[in-house]
Amino acid sequence: MGEKDLGQIFGVSRTLVREAMMRLSSRGLVAVSPRRGWFVIEPTVDEARETIEARRSVEIGLLFTQENIPQDALDELERHILEQQKAIDEKDLARRSYLLGQFHVKLAEIFGNSVVVEILEILTARIFLIAALYQSTTEAQISCNNHRNIVNFLRKNNKEEAIKIMNGHFSHLDRALNNRSKNK
Repeated sequence: MGEKDLGQIFGVSRTLVREAMMRLSSRGLVAVSPRRGWFVIEPTVDEARETIEARRSVEIGLLFTQENIPQDALDELERHILEQQKAIDEKDLARRSYLLGQFHVKLAEIFGNSVVVEILEILTARIFLIAALYQSTTEAQISCNNHRNIVNFLRKNNKEEAIKIMNGHFSHLDRALNNRSKNK
């Protein structure tokens, strides 16, 4: 779809559309094809795996360095998990994918690390595309359950178990990716 068409759909100028698309392009989410327009990038299995590993490194490191987490922050994460579950139950693929990824950004936000938040926003945007391509409803439910377990262990101030769940979460994503790529 071209800039003019997108501008008409959203009621904005072509310049604004171009700026937004260039930002998305710099994050590896869209690409432009001369005389054809902008296209959403479909990550390969290898790109998906690299994104998962980058998130594993960042998020386990984040959990490892944290001490006590305020209970109201954990309450906020639990409310977010309820929204994830609702999107899964309603079979809302786009909302489900967004909320499952956004959990990790919210986790960084409660720890107050703006640099990690920015990194995770970029990685999560890529994961959104990956989830849309490769994640089944069953796998989404497992992710939601993992998020719930991570919060439960953080509430108990058991960082080691939360890290174990987080690591298993990423291992599960990688296995699911392997299974999906073999079936294609």
